[in-house]
Amino acid sequence: MNKKDLITILYECVRTCNECADACLTEPNNMSECIRLDRVCASTCTALAEVLSTEFKEISGLINFCFFVCQQCEKECSQNSMEHCKKCAEQCRKCAKACQEYLQESMISQQ
Repeated sequence: MNKKDLITILYECVRTCNECADACLTEPNNMSECIRLDRVCASTCTALAEVLSTEFKEISGLINFCFFVCQQCEKECSQNSMEHCKKCAEQCRKCAKACQEYLQESMISQQ
């Protein structure tokens, strides 16, 4: 996983989380936890993408946090039956996997 590909996946996750949060606002049942996680996930993915766009090297902590948040968002969204939540869960799963792959590959290349 190269840096450019991870940045692309991160921004796709941001878009999907924002769409999910917006759609959850119109749901008849209480979607506050889903909206909260969508917002945190979008913010975290944005922060990681922006830092990756620099030459700053010490980002493993942020990548691990992004991985964790994406997993939490996926877990929450996958409990809901709405199509926007299903799409968000899938994108968060993809993003978490990409973060994990990038971190593993960057650790191997440092050895």
